[in-house]
Amino acid sequence: MYDNSDPRSGMAQATVPAIKPGSFSSASYVKFYEQPAVEQTPSFKQWFARGQNFILAYAELGAGAETGALLKRTKQADEYIVLLPDAESRAEIVTRDERVPVNGFSLIIVPPGESEIVMRTPGRIVRLFTTRAKELLEKCANNTHYDPPNPRVAPLVPWPAPPSGFKIRAYSLDVPPTPGRFGRIFRCTTFMVNFLDPNDGPRDPQKMSPHHHDDFEQGSLALAGTFTHHLRWPWTTDMTQWRGDEHEVCATPSLAVIPAPAIHTTEARGAGINQLVDIFCGPRMDFSKQPGWVLNAEEYPLPG
Repeated sequence: MYDNSDPRSGMAQATVPAIKPGSFSSASYVKFYEQPAVEQTPSFKQWFARGQNFILAYAELGAGAETGALLKRTKQADEYIVLLPDAESRAEIVTRDERVPVNGFSLIIVPPGESEIVMRTPGRIVRLFTTRAKELLEKCANNTHYDPPNPRVAPLVPWPAPPSGFKIRAYSLDVPPTPGRFGRIFRCTTFMVNFLDPNDGPRDPQKMSPHHHDDFEQGSLALAGTFTHHLRWPWTTDMTQWRGDEHEVCATPSLAVIPAPAIHTTEARGAGINQLVDIFCGPRMDFSKQPGWVLNAEEYPLPG
């Protein structure tokens, strides 16, 4: 259910199948500000969290930090995403074949294989990997949440490789809103990321967007402000599996992982800027079919 002013209200609505009885998985909330960093030096902190198909690494490089090769991948099996959310930060992405300088407020797609991020200034760095990066799973604060995994979430099936080959692709997030387009969406073979247009102040409570996903999770990364994640699980014929509503308050930085098929909507609550990033692993077909929504669509073909 979307308000008429929401660009998603114009999407073709698929026939919604009945929710099958059975157990439902709970949501997972990882509030990085409430727990110590997994990796830490006097000038560097890094936390990890996960969804069923993805791993998120959130890092802060403080003032006075030495620049240089900071974050390396030596046997990366597939593409991964780097977010530099701070406009004043600067970095280089280095692979065996390329060395690409990148500005802050950017999204970068990094190819498989060896790579490293060389930070030239302080700032925040967010990296998104699939769970093929198995050595990172034990670092995730919510790793046991997925033991066992949610059977309602479909396994990741990578989308087709880019016709021009795997390489470093950097995109500015300084993209002005366009009427009819939802956020700032980019995709690769493994992820779809929507760097949502920020809310200046609280969200209008009369324009919420409760909806659900049949077979995939949504990761919601808070980069500025405070949010309340409202969740409601469907009622099925098996009353023993019913779950109560949730209204979880998450400040910055935090990751909320919304399970399928919970009905959910998120309310920006903080004064000033509230910035949320939605994460899907793999890409969404419904968003991909909306003309002009995926800003790098010409580089990544749809599945055949």
